[in-house]
Amino acid sequence: MPPDDLPNKSTQQASPIPGSQDVWRIFRIMSEFVDGFETMATVPAAVTVFGSARTKPSDKYYTMAVALGEALVKRGFAVITGGGPGIMEAANKGAKQAGGISVGLNISLPMEQKANPFQTLSLTHHYFFVRKVMFIKYSHAFVCFPGGYGTMDELFESLTLIQTKKIDPFPVVLAGREFWSGLVDWMHKSMADQFHNINMTDLNLFRIMDDVDEIADYLKTCEGGRAWQTPQEAAQVAPEHRVSAEGTRYGVRPKIVVSDDFDNDTYDGGSADDDHPDAQAARNAHDFPQA
Repeated sequence: MPPDDLPNKSTQQASPIPGSQDVWRIFRIMSEFVDGFETMATVPAAVTVFGSARTKPSDKYYTMAVALGEALVKRGFAVITGGGPGIMEAANKGAKQAGGISVGLNISLPMEQKANPFQTLSLTHHYFFVRKVMFIKYSHAFVCFPGGYGTMDELFESLTLIQTKKIDPFPVVLAGREFWSGLVDWMHKSMADQFHNINMTDLNLFRIMDDVDEIADYLKTCEGGRAWQTPQEAAQVAPEHRVSAEGTRYGVRPKIVVSDDFDNDTYDGGSADDDHPDAQAARNAHDFPQA
């Protein structure tokens, strides 16, 4: 087909019926969820350990992750990781050496993903988002070691879900003060103090720790309900805060304003005077409190 005759996406009419590729994608997503739920249903209380796949066995954080895997098993936890090398391998290694359940939620990538040999239970995912659901759904706590984009993705995914009350809160520990303190300082100074993008109380959704036994003991105490927020009974909370059948919070549906002649003052019920960014920020803070 000559280049001029190639179909233009912008001029093609969308079909009301999903294409065959979309249909197969739906079934693949469903099957991956079903497989994951069936496999993970037997896993007892578990802690997921995140961290860089590039961490070498000679690194102090590798040694620390091995020790943490052992310590968690001794306190009755299973250990979940992404199944790869580095910190993931170390945590799985410690858990297996201690005789515990060592879960690897592997991911298939365009480049070869080396699965570590210390998994007593393993899954391989095609979709990152399905894998992330498994981490969140079956973890009683997260421990994040120094890592890259993937570690940051999982960390902020968990903090977002806890902050927005879509899930019941659970402990999030950042292991390694020398690595995490710069990020936390930036969150405090820029996100909270300077730009007011988060509430100061949002910085209480995680803790920084350096000692393996301190981390393991803290998570054991949290598991006993003595050091962490506990979910309220459904009858005591508003309907939008109640847990749905699939385990998330219902929430409130956003109201959509439809107008042929859209006007911001009509939309927000104000006037041109209150369209200043400071006034808008004050309204948002009032309408959507984070504390």
